[in-house]
Amino acid sequence: MQIASWNINSVRTRLPNLFAYLREASPDVLCLQELKCTDEQFPRAEIEAEGYNIAVHGQKSWNGVAILSKRPMEVSRGLPGDETDEQSRYIEAMVTTDGSPVRVGCLYLPNGNPVDSDKYPYKLRWMDRLHAHVARLLAEEEPLVLVGDYNVIPDARDVYEAANWLGDALYLPRTRAKFRALMALGLTDALRATSDEVGLYTFWDYQAGAWPKNQGIRIDHALLSPQAADRLRSVTIDKGCRAQDKPSDHVPIRIELAL
Repeated sequence: MQIASWNINSVRTRLPNLFAYLREASPDVLCLQELKCTDEQFPRAEIEAEGYNIAVHGQKSWNGVAILSKRPMEVSRGLPGDETDEQSRYIEAMVTTDGSPVRVGCLYLPNGNPVDSDKYPYKLRWMDRLHAHVARLLAEEEPLVLVGDYNVIPDARDVYEAANWLGDALYLPRTRAKFRALMALGLTDALRATSDEVGLYTFWDYQAGAWPKNQGIRIDHALLSPQAADRLRSVTIDKGCRAQDKPSDHVPIRIELAL
């Protein structure tokens, strides 16, 4: 079973890129972030024609997450813990493949910049809510895959020049500490379970020639429960998507589980 995650940075703008990826990589499940459209604006019919069931949690102009699955799924929308939160950043589905259920969470964690605004406290509160929700999910002792744009650079291996990011919300000590606390619940970073290499990035800014210089960061992650980690076969960063015409500034990360 292949599960992929991609911050598409406007699904309607990148629709040709999305179709190319669905046809070439053909993941069983694809989680999308930063849709930048409402549920009604999502290109449902076109994507269903590619053989996918669709679950969307959209928002006008901003945010938005979706899960595309070749298999049936039971869906819930929104991250528990704050009924006043109007930002569409989390969607979850139980996907069943040949009788083997896998819970897939798709998230778009807040960026948090600028750090001297209310955006950074919101990011930290959101991470606390995620921690509480994941703790509940892990108690079920089932295969769980949490993928998405975490807007967290875990450590210096995951950034081309750490010194340039010391004051950024993605790399601040409090941000990384909360990410480590999330991992300490019993999650496995799928990529780091397979490689210790530096220079493995998932995001390259549109500015200053970041892509041709490979000046990237790794902020898109696939975190696995013990029951999913035991089934991990491979992890792939589909870097070629960044070289496409009118690309997203993120590329997909794709894992394969033995189910």
